[in-house]
Amino acid sequence: MADTKERISGIVGENEVVLFMKGTPLFPQCGFSSRAVHILDHCGVTYESVDVLQDMEIRQGIKAYSDWPTIPQLYVQGEFVGGSDIMTEMFEAGELQQMFTDKGVKTAD
Repeated sequence: MADTKERISGIVGENEVVLFMKGTPLFPQCGFSSRAVHILDHCGVTYESVDVLQDMEIRQGIKAYSDWPTIPQLYVQGEFVGGSDIMTEMFEAGELQQMFTDKGVKTAD
């Protein structure tokens, strides 16, 4: 498990924005992952995605890493933001877009 935690830490640390999800941005495998992708795409941010369905260690490890029981999970500048429900609430309130701005995440104009 320590190796998995190190792998996750590396992914989170090396990417400005990373989404741990079921499937890929082009082919999400659940509605929640699809919603998360749609929000990020709408915000115009570049992000890395990790398909947890391809790696069972990451799928279980990410839940322990964040102490959050569900997937998808969004990280911005190394900080855990939340799942699709939190992303939706933040997006609708303009808070997610503001977080990207505050953390210096580049967005498409």
